Amino acid sequence: MPPPGGIPDCAPGHPHHGPVISVLFAVLTALSNGAASVLQRRAALTVPDGDAMRLSLIGHLLRQKVWLAGIGLVVVAAVCQAVALATGPIAVVQPIFVIELPATLLLAGFVMRVRVPRPVWFGVAAVTCGLALGMASAAPGGGSATVRGLAWVPALILTALFEAALIVGALATRGNARAALLGLAAACAYALTAALMKDAMARLDDGGGAAALFTSWQLYATAVAGVGALFLLQNALQAGTLVAVQPCLTLGDALISILYGVALFGEELRTGWWLLPELLALGLITAGCVELARSPLAAGNAATPARTRRVD
Repeated sequence: MPPPGGIPDCAPGHPHHGPVISVLFAVLTALSNGAASVLQRRAALTVPDGDAMRLSLIGHLLRQKVWLAGIGLVVVAAVCQAVALATGPIAVVQPIFVIELPATLLLAGFVMRVRVPRPVWFGVAAVTCGLALGMASAAPGGGSATVRGLAWVPALILTALFEAALIVGALATRGNARAALLGLAAACAYALTAALMKDAMARLDDGGGAAALFTSWQLYATAVAGVGALFLLQNALQAGTLVAVQPCLTLGDALISILYGVALFGEELRTGWWLLPELLALGLITAGCVELARSPLAAGNAATPARTRRVD
């Protein structure tokens, strides 16, 4: 039985395969996004500091094949994410993206034939165990596929105020503090993009088909929010080290997405004493992300620290 006002949690024609499909495509999204993040980081190192928070930053990056390859992976990730969100709750799909960094580092080590250091394995274990514990404890689910009424109005206003506060704070600082604030701003924008995308994709099975999708404001708002998120992420990566950006980006995206899922789509999480293992899971994921982001593999080079390769 589909939830009121939305599409069923399962994919059409496969009544029991929806959750499996959403998890599969969420994993594919995480792999694509993780690889894209590392490629974009390498490209951002060549951007002069004077281009920060300017459109010239994007113009500089457009001339780099590494950055364009990263954007190609972003497109692949967007398609996979759309499928995942169309077939599963946002509170299930988005938290899975925390695996993007560990999966990418392991793949990079294999492809580059570089021995993966022991701290990276500890980080992978921490993120993986944290995700498993968090999902088992929170047991997210339920909710509808569409946002009802005028719920978007206060959500968009609060999001805009939060983003403005983060950007103003970032402009008042430099280095890793700026990178962390902009990373969190990018995370919020990516979470908003996911919520808008889920609401837009629901129009396909809401009786109107493709016409309803392409006439919905949510589809075009998704594009705007996605471009804004990309712009904020490039500036975050240019401002500081990956270890300052990645935890804020990864955890911020997951937590804010869950908030959107609960507030806008009516999805449910376990509370009460379940908060204890959920907090433990959050701590494990945070520690794992910090450890992984410190790895030379995450910087895109197995030997040279990332910050020493900036071109001014």
